[in-house]
Amino acid sequence: MYMERPLILVTNDDGITAPGIRNLVSFMNEIGEVVVVAPNSPQSGKGHAITINSTLSYEEVHLDGPQTDFSCSGTPVDCVKMALDKILPRRPDIVVSGINHGANSSINVIYSGTMSAAVEAGVENLPAIGFSLLDFSWEADFTQAKEYIQNIVKRTLENPMPKGIVLNVNIPKLTKEEIKGVKVCKQAHAKWEESFDERVNPHGKKYYWLTGYFNNMDESEDADETALANGYISIVPVKFDLTAYEYMNTLNEVMKFD
Repeated sequence: MYMERPLILVTNDDGITAPGIRNLVSFMNEIGEVVVVAPNSPQSGKGHAITINSTLSYEEVHLDGPQTDFSCSGTPVDCVKMALDKILPRRPDIVVSGINHGANSSINVIYSGTMSAAVEAGVENLPAIGFSLLDFSWEADFTQAKEYIQNIVKRTLENPMPKGIVLNVNIPKLTKEEIKGVKVCKQAHAKWEESFDERVNPHGKKYYWLTGYFNNMDESEDADETALANGYISIVPVKFDLTAYEYMNTLNEVMKFD
């Protein structure tokens, strides 16, 4: 148990003024000392992008509550890097990212700026959690999952995870009473079936909008998509080591040269 209030870094990818992060900040203020470092504009779908061809800046802003807020010109990963190197007085006890407007379950984890911020914290051997609500609306009610979110953070603080592992938490769009509980899951085998909608602007130049639909090919009981469909909050432990260990022996044989 913590004898003093932990230092909590909060970030997101929807931007520092998004309702999701403002709710998360409010929830975290009841647990620890909060410092917010978040993008100054929406950065959804940026994945693990970092800024290398232009400068970065940040400034303190005053929005709400007792926490300290910093608005950063970069990506979610930039925000974590900047916080650790330039802003925080010490290493945080935990990094929480979100609450994202929309799901980051299954394959979405690799595109998600929300989760990439958490993974970047994991690279730095910090406990981290990305939270997402399956509701894209700006008027989404994040308070329905408040107690679950706070308890997940508290349990993570009190039970340190192995280094390099972070949590991907997705929350169904349900009332508090309708949420059935929490399930630890695997990432579902699913993908986006995508295409580009071709259009022509008034000047005759073609342009494209990315479109598509989500194809879930995994109905197994322990998949995150299954848990969410059945009214449970899903928690998937994620790591940044992408090595396919199960293929290494075979690959050694394939790549054996005389």
